[in-house]
Amino acid sequence: MSELDPAAVVAACRAAHERLIATAATIDDATARQPSRLPGWTVGHVLTHLARNADGHARRLSGALRGEDLPRYAGGSAERARGIEEGAGRPARALIADVTGSAHRLEAVWARSIEAGWPNPDFLGGDKFPITASPMRRLREVEVHHVDLGLGYEPADWPDLYLGWELGHALNRLPRRLSAPDARSLLAWLTGRGDLPKDLELGPWM
Repeated sequence: MSELDPAAVVAACRAAHERLIATAATIDDATARQPSRLPGWTVGHVLTHLARNADGHARRLSGALRGEDLPRYAGGSAERARGIEEGAGRPARALIADVTGSAHRLEAVWARSIEAGWPNPDFLGGDKFPITASPMRRLREVEVHHVDLGLGYEPADWPDLYLGWELGHALNRLPRRLSAPDARSLLAWLTGRGDLPKDLELGPWM
């Protein structure tokens, strides 16, 4: 699927950041320690992940602006996991400040990238998407994990821009997530040759 105009997605992501920050601002220390909707992760884990994800995007794009092809996490997946674990137990005020500050830093890098015309678009930094797709991938993280916090934001709140993009991608990947029998049952329903399957088993989303 084609990517959306990155400047338009940046605007959508700024709004998503503000919604996330507004939710984060409501937490106290007890809320930060409570389980999120992600198995094994607390609210503090999810918020820390979102902050480090923003910093990772900013690192990769800042590198591209300087002519350096950098990964989002200098130490790879191990650094990512370590940063989340080390930051998850912080007080609520520290988590709120981190989520807010990291989002605003990323927005500043996006502004510079737009002004510079998204230089070095061929730099991947170990990712599978170009730098111009950074805003959309960030929007995915914010929208999905905002729901994962379990603090009142739900799929019904997802904006149309994100819904249209993600639904297309999810449907495109759907055949790879289905067994052959389930794929046949689903196709029969889609073509009006069967009932809606009730017990489809899906493989991993990502």
